[in-house]
Amino acid sequence: MRLLCFSDLHRNISAAEKLVTMAKDADVVIGAGDFATRRKGLADTLEVLNQIKRPTVVVPGNGESYQELKMACQTWEQAHVLHGNGCEILGVPFWGVGGGIPVTPFGEWSYDFDEEEAEKLLADCPSSAVLVTHSPPIDTVDHDHSGQIRGSASIRRTVELRTPLAVICGHIHSDWGKSTMLGSTMIQNAGPDGIWMELEL
Repeated sequence: MRLLCFSDLHRNISAAEKLVTMAKDADVVIGAGDFATRRKGLADTLEVLNQIKRPTVVVPGNGESYQELKMACQTWEQAHVLHGNGCEILGVPFWGVGGGIPVTPFGEWSYDFDEEEAEKLLADCPSSAVLVTHSPPIDTVDHDHSGQIRGSASIRRTVELRTPLAVICGHIHSDWGKSTMLGSTMIQNAGPDGIWMELEL
């Protein structure tokens, strides 16, 4: 299965247009959150992305809420909007959890969850799914510009317990495009340019 993965568009329309073109060669497209910036511009970005005609999994980032993303995707027939729930595409289970995890320092506009809340959202993630999160598992692809790790302990525990096929995430801009292994699971911080991943089933 060929996945086209991206995150953190932050209203970048030209990047969204490029992804629409790239998506023609994908089996499944994955958008790991932050389509908007500080809860603004979501509709503009989604108006471009809804031209993608391949099955697409999206989760909210900390820049938009699940409810806002669900509403913005109403006319995008191929979109599966996930947050604490899952879907199956071409026989492969997908599970999604969005938002900033743990709580960010950005204040009221940021759509965030603490680790305890995240545990509940991740609790029913099936084994051997593709896990789509906005935040990375802690101490993977989550090093900020100063070198501090900013990822989620609950997401890491879920990966260690459930062994997903892959984790697609974003959120930490300084690690865009980077990947690492956590056990047998590939962790990919996607970024806005689009990353290809071949999923061995």
